[in-house]
Amino acid sequence: MVVDRGYVDYSWLGDLDSRGCYFVTRSKVNMMYKVIKSYQSEALMEKGILKDELIELSGAACNKYNGKPLRLVHLWDSTTGNEYHFLTNNTKWKASLVANIYKQRWHIEVFFKHLKQRLKVSTFIGTSENAVMIQIWTSLIGILLLKYLQKKAKYDWNLSNLVAFIRMNIFVKINIWQWIDDPFLRPPIKGKKGQLKIFAD
Repeated sequence: MVVDRGYVDYSWLGDLDSRGCYFVTRSKVNMMYKVIKSYQSEALMEKGILKDELIELSGAACNKYNGKPLRLVHLWDSTTGNEYHFLTNNTKWKASLVANIYKQRWHIEVFFKHLKQRLKVSTFIGTSENAVMIQIWTSLIGILLLKYLQKKAKYDWNLSNLVAFIRMNIFVKINIWQWIDDPFLRPPIKGKKGQLKIFAD
């Protein structure tokens, strides 16, 4: 199970551990603990792992988690320049795997961000399992089509702009491939007849 640190409850984490469920989360900034063992090596540093520690919580948190040891992985993200701390009850996974598991969570967050902001799926129309699955699958198909258009287009589209422009032109008869390549190209005017001809004479 992968959760954000906003959901960290040591009693709940202890319950998960007692049921044999592995978890990965971000540690709280004010988390009190003592280090039992600490591992550092050049091999770890090459993967951005500053330290891989076996810890024990201190204070009230220790009692809530029943005094069991935890693992704290310190990661340095070279792209952002930030240091992240990941907490897990699995002592056998590689430190890089622990960090990568949490990283994958953000891909899910980005997906739901697309659903909420781009496709305006903020609530489910139906409450049955079938209704929810239909809405999610429909949204997935929509996102895939939009991503495909974005990738194929010669114009450098921002996804939110692409969605907005398609929404505005949904009933306009246009060549979609020409339009996504050059959305601001005005179609040629076919003949100047009718009212304009009066002024031409």
